[in-house]
Amino acid sequence: MELAYYSDYAVRLVNSEEPARGKDTLTSVEAVRDLFGGNASAARRANDSDVTRFRGVRARLRAVFEAADGGDETLAVDLLNSLLLEFPVSPQISGHDFRDDNGRPLWHMHLADHPSNATAGYAAIAAMGLAFHLTEYGVDRLGLCEAPPCRNAYLDTSTNRSRRYCSDRCATRANVAAYRARKRLEADRPESTGRAADHSQRATANGER
Repeated sequence: MELAYYSDYAVRLVNSEEPARGKDTLTSVEAVRDLFGGNASAARRANDSDVTRFRGVRARLRAVFEAADGGDETLAVDLLNSLLLEFPVSPQISGHDFRDDNGRPLWHMHLADHPSNATAGYAAIAAMGLAFHLTEYGVDRLGLCEAPPCRNAYLDTSTNRSRRYCSDRCATRANVAAYRARKRLEADRPESTGRAADHSQRATANGER
């Protein structure tokens, strides 16, 4: 099963909005179609009505990430199960696009959606992909970026479960901010130490009089 591919549907949709920055790129049917990536046939089903529907699914998927990031595993699973019930898919064996050295199909599992609209199709794949990722790797592998004000969603695929940021850019920004904070603290420390020593010396001098 192409877990990373399917679960990335959820990440792409959630990250089409950055609430803390007041940014939302999901404002047109073209933006909806872009979320499908290379799935051109599914993207063509999208129309203007899907913009609002996609935003609704996005809020529900973000709630899954927020629950997981907050350590509430049961809530994350419950929220995801509600999406799976509302937007079902049919697993099918497929051999398209992949061939071995002898030209034979490389059979793999494929999630076939039978949607009434583009939103239903996208939501079904996103929810199922996220469910596979959650059950395979654990709820704690669903995270939200710790570099404020980002809070983009990400899937932790590191070997030691150490990922904290959605991208190298955010990791670098957070590290630079932490470095500058340490430098400010170090710069303030001698001054504070000097004031304390001066106060101590004056107190000693007064006591000897």
